[in-house]
Amino acid sequence: MYKTIEDFIDDWKEEAESTIKVFEKVDDAEIKNKVNDNVRTLGKIAWHITQTLTEMPASAKIISEDALENRDVPESIKIIIDKYKQHSGELVNSLKENWKDSDLTEIVELYNQKWKRSKVLSVLIKHQIHHRAQMTVIMRLLNTKVPGIYGPAKEEWSEYGMEPQE
Repeated sequence: MYKTIEDFIDDWKEEAESTIKVFEKVDDAEIKNKVNDNVRTLGKIAWHITQTLTEMPASAKIISEDALENRDVPESIKIIIDKYKQHSGELVNSLKENWKDSDLTEIVELYNQKWKRSKVLSVLIKHQIHHRAQMTVIMRLLNTKVPGIYGPAKEEWSEYGMEPQE
């Protein structure tokens, strides 16, 4: 859980950059490809990550409205990236303007549960990491190069003069 807004923002900026790195490796031809009937498309997952930037913060009263509610998945990954960047920035700005560190212990109701505001911020981070990881697995199944996030991806090991790990 976060103790300061600034700690969250520092983590958020780093994770948002990683999410954009993953989104940028997807092309428009791939966003609708289904690898399995039980698995979302890359476009749906990327859009879900993006929509959560307005849904959860609106529910937690970080922002005033859920601007992406009930919007269909865009046809272009560029549109998804642009919307992600826009609403990621709005999230950060709204937190800076409207929440203080002392607010992080206040309780809000989300999904029929009572959460500390600090938990809302923690779940926002974990949610995008979780779905970003799903995307990289799907990308591998579609033979799409994935970027390294917390270390080099298989294709990047040679840049470090090392053999890729199997």
